[in-house]
Amino acid sequence: MNKLERTPAAAAHAMPRLIAFLRAINVGGHNVSMEKLRRLFETLGFGEVETFIASGNVIFGSDARDLSALEQTIEAHLCQSLGYEVKTFIRTASEVAAIARFQPFEAAQLQAAQALNIGFLAEPLAAKAERALMALRTEIDDFRVAGREVYWLCKKKQSESKFSNALFERTLKVRSTFRGANTVARLAAKYAHSAD
Repeated sequence: MNKLERTPAAAAHAMPRLIAFLRAINVGGHNVSMEKLRRLFETLGFGEVETFIASGNVIFGSDARDLSALEQTIEAHLCQSLGYEVKTFIRTASEVAAIARFQPFEAAQLQAAQALNIGFLAEPLAAKAERALMALRTEIDDFRVAGREVYWLCKKKQSESKFSNALFERTLKVRSTFRGANTVARLAAKYAHSAD
């Protein structure tokens, strides 16, 4: 499903827009409808809840200041409701816009590559973890780290790469969720008016 799905605003005033990137939604045998996902977020009192494609991207309004605590609240609610862990990574609309603008590789490298994916993390990688990530580079895969994001450049078809989110987590002992750069760019463009 490639269209934005909407729900009526649930808040009386315009709240800051946040974007939650959810891990393990509609992968690995876990199938959750976007309607159900929206309802689960609305149950927590969020306003203007929307989903963007069916891979676990939820846009919502919240006045929360502590986004780390908010992530934990959402994770606990989703785990209780769905019966399995759904790691949650929240970014503000302005952060998503900055991530979409960031150029982790030279333009020629990007043009020659088959794909650019962005991994969302709870916190910046420690030096040891970053070294472990760089040790995973191959003639197909290259990586850059910037803040709480990892940029994965795949020079050939991803089916030819041995890198995956599962390998990342297993090697670095860090939870993450990856999205295609095009998806992030579309989110940034859609919610540009919400960026502060």
